[in-house]
Amino acid sequence: MSLVSQRRLAAELLKIGKGRVWMDPDRIEAVEVAITREEIRKLIHEGTIRPLPKRGVSRARARRLHEKKKKGLRSGPGRKSGSPHAKISKKQRWMRRIRPLRKKLRELKTSRTITESVYRKLYDKAGSGVFESTADLERYIKTRDLGRNR
Repeated sequence: MSLVSQRRLAAELLKIGKGRVWMDPDRIEAVEVAITREEIRKLIHEGTIRPLPKRGVSRARARRLHEKKKKGLRSGPGRKSGSPHAKISKKQRWMRRIRPLRKKLRELKTSRTITESVYRKLYDKAGSGVFESTADLERYIKTRDLGRNR
């Protein structure tokens, strides 16, 4: 037999949704017989019909994300919105530009392609933002003929 009407009555009496009504599987016959509100009330009192606990929103995914963010993950440029500086800071951009330039200058000096004095001048120029890239630095050296004459 269908327990639809009993479930509906129990939900109304317990002031919950029909999905949260629990009926004792061992006492189904008693629930089938109960057709009035009074009988359903009695079954609720006995504990044959009970409300199931509320289901909340799981925080498991949120916790997992939080752990990753604590480790510094999920914070790349794709996560950031706003001005170009929001995606990559001025300092980061400067470091990405100056470090290869200084490394290149050191290489040129150690391989004796440029002199100490030229190295110093180019190092200062690089620090003041004259060169965009290592290719730009090499172009500058070539066009000004700053390479060591052998």
